[in-house]
Amino acid sequence: MRYVFSLVFAITLVFLPSALYGQDVKTAIDTLDTKDKFTKIVLFADHTWEYRDMGRPVIDTAGFYDDWNNKVLHAFKNVKATDLPEEVDLCLVDDQNPFCAPITGKVHSGYKFRRTREHNGIDVPLAVGDTVKAAFNGIVRYIGTTSVTGGYGNLVIIRHPSGLETYYGHLSKILVEPNEVVKAGEIIGLGGSTGRSTGPHLHFEVRYKGQTFDPSRVVDFETGTVRDSVLVLKRHYYSIYSHYGQTDEESEAAASRIVHTIRSGDTLGGLAKKYNTTVTKICQLNGISSKKILRIGERIIVR
Repeated sequence: MRYVFSLVFAITLVFLPSALYGQDVKTAIDTLDTKDKFTKIVLFADHTWEYRDMGRPVIDTAGFYDDWNNKVLHAFKNVKATDLPEEVDLCLVDDQNPFCAPITGKVHSGYKFRRTREHNGIDVPLAVGDTVKAAFNGIVRYIGTTSVTGGYGNLVIIRHPSGLETYYGHLSKILVEPNEVVKAGEIIGLGGSTGRSTGPHLHFEVRYKGQTFDPSRVVDFETGTVRDSVLVLKRHYYSIYSHYGQTDEESEAAASRIVHTIRSGDTLGGLAKKYNTTVTKICQLNGISSKKILRIGERIIVR
């Protein structure tokens, strides 16, 4: 099977240029890898060979390596959401920057507050060993195993020309190295269930200058398509309560919520008094009953 694929691929590479220039068509019989994955050796039936450029991604490095660190999981730790512009336009796809869905499938856990912690990405089911692909051209900034990434399990982080970073978590195997250039659609790992995981799935995050936002604003995993060629990224998106599908008004209102982490001795009545509101309003915001038992570490929207 590999021989057949290589033969067809090589013939495609060689036939068209030869025909265009009126040269004799040479019969390609195989392709060989080189140390540079973007360069292949094409073998011909007449016992000759030549190098072929497979198209190395062109990446504008101006500002690309800001806060670049292969040892630190999250970049831009000193950047706050309030430090970023109210709105920024990010070019995701153009003639030199294609898109490929990392996997396709129905999202089974979204960008939201889950129990006592923020779930800063989305989860898409897969089978152990399924191929996971880079969403856009970019450079691998970080790879890490469960022993250092914790809940992420085996993790790959890629930085892209748009300024975004994409995270690929719970992998069973990592197939790239730090500082490696990757193309959209290139296989970067195999799906798994490493780290804090209840079953095989891909945990996919998108960050800008270290700030998370709903990945569904970028990728439609069910159709395997990018939402738009240009992402208009707004500051109020950097909230776990701001989701794709909300109006701007709904997103801004969600982002301005005040959230309280329950401590020992907290009661709904006490929280209502502390935040100058009512128990009824707190219950409405959280979809809970006034008889709810508050658990230490739980987060409650109070305003």
